[in-house]
Amino acid sequence: MALLIDLIILILVSAVVIWIVSKLNLGLSVDGYGSAIIAAIVIAIVNAIVFWLLGLLGITIGVGFLGFVVLLIIAAVVLILSDKILPGMKVDGFLGAIIAAIAIVVVNWLLVWLLALIGIAL
Repeated sequence: MALLIDLIILILVSAVVIWIVSKLNLGLSVDGYGSAIIAAIVIAIVNAIVFWLLGLLGITIGVGFLGFVVLLIIAAVVLILSDKILPGMKVDGFLGAIIAAIAIVVVNWLLVWLLALIGIAL
């Protein structure tokens, strides 16, 4: 039961992050918070499939700057693929996906940090 509650909290936090990035007009837009929740779920599923396929092909992600660049490109591709699946989400090309991916990481870090300050650990 605790695992299900943790999963729901992670999806809601991810949806808040996506919604905030959408409001910042950084290459990603969603129609509303409901679309952001669906986008969070779809992005998580697409991300899991992409990393599973990379693992099947024996492709590992490096560390350091090169690893960061590879993960950023993968995140942008995941956003673009999710855009193709979701009618309520729009990504403004590859550059928009890169900028949105960076913004998602930064906003997610800030939100998790703020939640940790008030005693909610994710």
